[in-house]
Parts: sequence; structure tokens; C-alpha cells
Amino acid sequence: MTSAKTEEQQPTVLEQMGGVSGMLYSSLPVVVFVIVNFAAKNLMAAIISALASAVVIGVVLAVRKGTVQPAISAVFGVGIAAFIAYKTGEAKGFFLFGIWQSIVYGSAFLLSIVLRWPLAGVIWTFLNGRDRSWRADKATVRDYDIATFVWALVFFARFVVQRWLYDEDQVGWLAVARLAMGYPLMAIALLATVWAVRRADKRLKAAEEAAAAKLAEETVLARTADDLLTPDMDELKRVVDTESRDKSRD
Repeated sequence: MTSAKTEEQQPTVLEQMGGVSGMLYSSLPVVVFVIVNFAAKNLMAAIISALASAVVIGVVLAVRKGTVQPAISAVFGVGIAAFIAYKTGEAKGFFLFGIWQSIVYGSAFLLSIVLRWPLAGVIWTFLNGRDRSWRADKATVRDYDIATFVWALVFFARFVVQRWLYDEDQVGWLAVARLAMGYPLMAIALLATVWAVRRADKRLKAAEEAAAAKLAEETVLARTADDLLTPDMDELKRVVDTESRDKSRD
């Protein structure tokens, strides 16, 4: 009982990463970078400000969530973006990592559909600590394929638009596109995933209920057959006693 309770109380991977609030806070360093770069006209000041805000956000999330993982994830992406901006010497370099990240993610989601391991289902079950029993149901895999394809479209759309803005040196619009095509489009993909999850849960629950009903029916049939095949010992004893008395009389 104690081990089961402990297992139930363990946080999911999503909670360890800072939850939804952690995901939202991760966009703030981008805003800080663009504002400082526009106001100060100084790339190094913008880089330092973005990194500082990422560290502060990471520490706050670590304190609130009780784990250092949000701090690491908050600083890691911004650190890479800032490093690329520093090496290229251009403010637009800050967005280059995210642009290529989109094409990699989009390709991975598309490939997972081909391999019959749709990432929408795999990631959802992983983040929420569920098993992968859904993979045994073809209809559920198809639903997750649809959700995964929506995710792929989101990432490819980000890449196409932001890559074009990058080539046009539109740093301000890159920031707008980064934010506008971030959580709003992600919300659409999440809706598609929730749709698939609900259909999967409903289907799997119906299958479990059907299996339980079948098991109960088989148990009743087995007991009935056992009752029919098992002789009534009292009745058998009476028959034997009667035959014995009849023989003794003879």
C-alpha cells in the first residue's frame, strides 16, 4: 500500500519540467532580447539581458516546483540562441536555432507516422506517466497519427515563415512570428492531441469493460459447469446406503 501511494504521488515529467507555466515563462527571454536590442541598439546588451531573464525565470520556477530541471531548460535554449547571435554578430542569429529546430521537429513527427510510432501519442503518454497499451489498437494509432500530422504542420509552418523573415533581416517581425506561431499554434496541435487522447481513452475503456464482462461471463459458465459435473455427495451417500440395505435384505 505504501509503495503504491508513493508511486501515485510521483510528479509527471511535465510537472518536473515546470508545467504549463514553465512553458509560458520560457517565451519571456525572447521579448526581453528584442526590446533591449531595439531600445539600446546593442547586441551584447540584448544577449546579456535575455540570459539574465532566463536565469531569473529558471530559478523562480525551480523554487516553485522544487526541482532544478525548469532552471536548466529555461537557460539552455536561450543560451544556445544567445551563443549563435554572438558568433554571427547579428541580432537575427538569436532566432536561428529555433528556426532549424522547427524543421527537425517537424521531420521527426512526420517520420514517426511512417514508423507507426506517432509522437503525439508517445510524448503524451510519457509526459503523463501512462503506458503504451494504445499501440495495440489500430484505430487509436490512426487518431494519434492525425494529431501527430497536425504537430508536423505547425513546425513546418514555423520554419517556412520564420526562415523567410530571417532571410529578409526582419528581426522585429521574427520575434512577433516566434511568439504568434508559438503557443497559439501549439494550442491547436494540443487540441488535436486531446481529441485523440479522449477517443483513445474512450475506446480503451470500452475494450476493458468488454474484457471484464467476458471474464465474468466465463467465470459464471465455469462455475455452472463445475456444479453440473460435481456430484451431490449427500445424494450419492443416500443411494449407496439404500443399495446396501437392499442387498442386506436379500
